[in-house]
Amino acid sequence: MRLKGFSVCILAALATACSTPDKVAFGDDYTQYVNPFIGTDFTGNTYPGAQAPFGMVQLSPDNGLPGWDRISGYFYPDSTIAGFSHTHLSGTGAGDLYDILFMPVTVPYKEAEAPLGIHSKFSHDTESASAGYYKVMLDDYGIQVELTATERCGVQRYTFPEAESAIFLNLAKAMNWDVTEDSYIEAVDSVTVRGYRFSDGWARGQKVYFCSRFSRPFKQMSLDTVLIEKEGLKLSNGVIARFDYQTHKDEQITVVTAISGTSMDGAERNLLAEAPHNDFDAYLKKAKSLWNKELGKIEIESDNVDDKTVFYTSLYHSMLAPTIYSDVDGAYYGPDKQVHKAEGWTNYSTFSLWDTYRAAHPLFTYTQPERTNDMVKSFIAFFEQNGRLPVWNFQGSETDMMIGYHSVPVIVDAYLKGIGDFDAEKALEACVKTANLDEYRGIGIYKEKGYVPYDLKPYENWSLSKTLEYAFDDYCIARMAEKMGKTEVMEEFDKRAVNYRNVFNPATSFMQPRALNGDFIADFRADAYTEDICESNGWQYLWSVQHDIEGLIGLTGGTERFAQKLDSMFTYQPTDDEELPIFSTGMIGQYAHGNEPSHHVAYLYNYVHQPWKGQKYLAQIMHNLYTNTPDGLCGNEDCGQMSAWYVMSAMGFYPVNPVSGIYEIGTPLFPKVQLHLSNGKVFTVLAHHVSRENVYVQSVKVNGATYDKPYITHQQIMDGVTLEFEMGSMPGKAWY
Repeated sequence: MRLKGFSVCILAALATACSTPDKVAFGDDYTQYVNPFIGTDFTGNTYPGAQAPFGMVQLSPDNGLPGWDRISGYFYPDSTIAGFSHTHLSGTGAGDLYDILFMPVTVPYKEAEAPLGIHSKFSHDTESASAGYYKVMLDDYGIQVELTATERCGVQRYTFPEAESAIFLNLAKAMNWDVTEDSYIEAVDSVTVRGYRFSDGWARGQKVYFCSRFSRPFKQMSLDTVLIEKEGLKLSNGVIARFDYQTHKDEQITVVTAISGTSMDGAERNLLAEAPHNDFDAYLKKAKSLWNKELGKIEIESDNVDDKTVFYTSLYHSMLAPTIYSDVDGAYYGPDKQVHKAEGWTNYSTFSLWDTYRAAHPLFTYTQPERTNDMVKSFIAFFEQNGRLPVWNFQGSETDMMIGYHSVPVIVDAYLKGIGDFDAEKALEACVKTANLDEYRGIGIYKEKGYVPYDLKPYENWSLSKTLEYAFDDYCIARMAEKMGKTEVMEEFDKRAVNYRNVFNPATSFMQPRALNGDFIADFRADAYTEDICESNGWQYLWSVQHDIEGLIGLTGGTERFAQKLDSMFTYQPTDDEELPIFSTGMIGQYAHGNEPSHHVAYLYNYVHQPWKGQKYLAQIMHNLYTNTPDGLCGNEDCGQMSAWYVMSAMGFYPVNPVSGIYEIGTPLFPKVQLHLSNGKVFTVLAHHVSRENVYVQSVKVNGATYDKPYITHQQIMDGVTLEFEMGSMPGKAWY
């Protein structure tokens, strides 16, 4: 018997919260298996620089040119570096940040026309990176640059030749969506400067304050200003500082920079607390230790170095965001443009929730329960300061990117699993109020008609997708209300949760946009990409009913018909002359692994008793679409979701419904995986005879006893059971 959609109620609670080449052993140096260059080519949009886990600082090289390929600041095919800035986004489709940019040079230096400006050539032959560390040689100057980081500080070490040298600090330079609105630099003493950069872009009204300390007094500091213009309008003057040095051969100068969203004094407090000295190697050792602590929570055994590297890099990528967004004293900049204080918790930002609610946040409930508690508290604080839960927020700003109110499943998952001490009453209030903002993105008409019409005025794009996303979030609210004994709220949102049925057209057997008058849109093509469906087509959004797959099976005509639709999803190829959108990558038929709405679909074969078909596609995705190469991600990393999918799937299971406490069994990638839990227990996955050929599950055991379900539960994971697979090269019968 499978537990059905609306009847799921999780009763379990969380408790308190140099390796040999052929084996990773618990407690070893996992950072050697992190390759930050994965995803820096093709469409991954990742950055290779240095960061602590979930760190406020992302210190990374910038190639210096704008463009979609350079949204993270860095694109592997490029050959120039124009500086090292302290803030970056991991794998998003929108370009912003690149704040507090340093660039060391020798005189005379190379300067090109804008937008590149001061720069140097570099080669990948003299470039390397690992978790918490980056190194490169600036070929035009003979300067070696090394980067590491604490949570709130970036640490740079420059090794100079004998030369007249300089270090530039550029607060004027901006790329992509970002534009400098105001900036300021002042010298505190002969080795310390501080200031701020205010900007506007994807993050509206962003404020970054900084305090930097040089390991050696600069001979001279000079300031220049650049007129900032946008679309012909003069906006401000951007400040550029130059610090002059006479360097001798192999002389090293370390620059330590703290940032803050609250004030220059806040940045200075962060600097004194986290980086009071200039010992680069000590900070690097600390960064590696922090990463090893986090990476070591999942221990794998494998004789394939590339597979281990892909796994630990994926786990690493999953922990680059969300990011810490409060100072060491708890102060942070809120969406109401005021400074607030987190008392006894850490404020987080950079929530790509349309993506990460699916796998990244469920993964955090096992690897990061304490941070999950703080993330929920961050949502509640954001609600109190902004009037609604965040959609896609960072740097104290709501970007309103993407759709749904997907803070809700993150809150509900944490609550149902008994994580943390956040205020559940306030959290449910925030969920309900956010779901009832009638003037926001068609919610009012959605409540009235049970769907968002495509011809609503003012026009609501992505109307079909909004209907499906709202219905899932409403289901989540109902489950939290049920657990809390709020019967009226539960009943209200359970009714809303079945609104997905209102956009299913039995004539086409697809989810289809509807007009205000109830008519389905004419001339509908399921493989077409339109403004009515968010970054996807009708094939990809058909399955976005994660909370009621049995109901969806009924709509499509039953188990056999549903299985046929799944088969078609993976075999119906786009035509050769069809130009696919940039987000339709990692294609297997109509399945697009490069974008999130497809991520759970292969697991749906479990619901029709044909798990071997899902196992085939899951193995294909893991082996072919995740590789130890710069182009080793088939789509935007999206702040950890692409990688979290891999981490969960490689362990052999995945949360189709992220708040159900149920994980569909797929196909494990490694002979042994151990998940070290915060309650002191160890959840173990064993896969006998697993290989690239042996991807099919023949039988399943739990704690040595024959197992007859296609899923495992949250409670089993927290109890530290051993999940045991017998693998083979031919499809096995369904074991359930």
